[in-house]
Amino acid sequence: MNDLRFEEVSHAYGAVDVVREVSLTVAAGDVACLLGPSGCGKTTLLRLAAGLKVLLRGRITVGDRVVAEGASRHHTPPEERGCGLMFQDYALFPHLTILDNIAFGIADRPAERKNWIFLALERMGMEGLADAYPHTLSGGQQQRTALLRALAPEPKVLLLDEPFSDLDVTRRAQVREQTLDLLRDTRVTTLMVTHDPEEAMFMADRLLVMNDGRIVQSGSPAEIYLHPADAFVAGLFGPLNRVSGTVAQGRIETPLGAFPADGVEHSGQAVVLIRPEGVLLVDPQGSGGKDLPSAGVPARVVTARLLGRASHLRIAVAGVGEPLQVLVPGVFLPEVGAELTARVDPSHAFAFADD
Repeated sequence: MNDLRFEEVSHAYGAVDVVREVSLTVAAGDVACLLGPSGCGKTTLLRLAAGLKVLLRGRITVGDRVVAEGASRHHTPPEERGCGLMFQDYALFPHLTILDNIAFGIADRPAERKNWIFLALERMGMEGLADAYPHTLSGGQQQRTALLRALAPEPKVLLLDEPFSDLDVTRRAQVREQTLDLLRDTRVTTLMVTHDPEEAMFMADRLLVMNDGRIVQSGSPAEIYLHPADAFVAGLFGPLNRVSGTVAQGRIETPLGAFPADGVEHSGQAVVLIRPEGVLLVDPQGSGGKDLPSAGVPARVVTARLLGRASHLRIAVAGVGEPLQVLVPGVFLPEVGAELTARVDPSHAFAFADD
């Protein structure tokens, strides 16, 4: 089976460590996403797997074959690794047609594989563009061309570097879905780099969160979103409300109520991080908002703005220094100064020691 494994992989540029003792496995046929901020080392990992950089420490294997090992200085050339790589900027050949771009790596392959190209173009809605040139295509069409070029040689492992970053929001959703469908059908083992949490959650069977050169948490997208290991991981998925509290008898007392102090010291200060969608509102006058019981704390509307599919509010709560951000599905635009009741959905609240 063509799994991809990193074993105690470390890498540095000069005296600067950019990857630190990373061990991970991408199971055969799975899509794994490396998620993290710019500069955390995720693209370096991808390039080490592709063979574009010589591994300094650790080992990388594709299936049962060692393709790189730091101790022995073993380095399998990129073209012999069986890895397909799609660059962030697509790197299409401007002088070649779309058909010739995709077929570039299979010039010596049987006709059946070349027939796959025409079927794949049709599937991606590009059947009439085989003889076009890259500069005549939209960004989404260029992305799909680069993806098909990487898949045409039937690689054991596919490596994707920020594959949707150059697309506008509307086009990105469509191309992302088409890409995932194609990866599912080909069952190619895939490692993808992204800094977009929504993209990572949509694409990944396994999510690998990276920070400062290390994997700080791994698991399914749902596991990581619902049970972040620390404040850094929680913060990757969007803005958070920060509410301080005091730990006593296994609970954290805050102006928004009490929260379980699981994993936090039994006494001292703690912080509760609350996602905007986890702050639930009800209008005591019955004029709208969430259909919730009245239990909660008084809140006053500071701002209310419609974002399209949801409404964004800022509310003031006594004892909380900064207004809380709230995200409400649909249209909910109470007047500034309106009095509401707020409470917290505990599945969107995360308690950590206050460092």
